[in-house]
Amino acid sequence: MRAQRKITVHIPEDLLRRAQESIGKGVTATVRKGLELVAATEANQKLRQLRGKVRFSIDVKRLREDPRDRY
Repeated sequence: MRAQRKITVHIPEDLLRRAQESIGKGVTATVRKGLELVAATEANQKLRQLRGKVRFSIDVKRLREDPRDRY
């Protein structure tokens, strides 16, 4: 099990209520989901910055071939 921390946060009641209703979970699960979304958003922004900077080539015909036919 990963290490965990117990924290105290001050959150507007209406915001917490709406968030809990949105995902249908308790306080801990709601806060955890929110933190995961923040982390994912930053990761996606970093990936978007790479757009057009990474070059690769794919042989579509080769990908469509049955790998058993190669040998």
